[in-house]
Amino acid sequence: MLRNARHAKILEIIDQMEIETQEELCEQLAAHNFSVTQATVSRDIKELHLFKVKGINKRFRYASMTEQESGLSDRMRSLFQTCVVAIRPVGNLIVIKTLNGNGSNAGVVIDRLEYREVVGCISGDDTVFVVCENNDETKVVTERLNAIIKG
Repeated sequence: MLRNARHAKILEIIDQMEIETQEELCEQLAAHNFSVTQATVSRDIKELHLFKVKGINKRFRYASMTEQESGLSDRMRSLFQTCVVAIRPVGNLIVIKTLNGNGSNAGVVIDRLEYREVVGCISGDDTVFVVCENNDETKVVTERLNAIIKG
């Protein structure tokens, strides 16, 4: 029960403020009467599949999957996880390599995610090119797509 409550509080904290380090997260949890070690927070971050994105006031901040990402059907998520072989950012592009014949499947998933950072994508037989406005947004989208693959 304590673990679930702590996880809920972590998600609430990172939704309300920019948390850049595990130490900052420990401090915020302590302020909310959760006594935790850095090792516990590290484990929680892995269990919650948190990842870092560009912050507004800080260089980076922890984030969780958005509602859009958690709204992907299990089938779509599984399809993406199964067919994607590699994700590589290149400038303001993301090159996604898939198993033969699965480029369009991965492209459909990306389109359904409706990321504001994505200008568009082009799918081929085993490759998807995702175009973002700039290099920073490319990094953010790449991290989010990798988080989907990790489950």
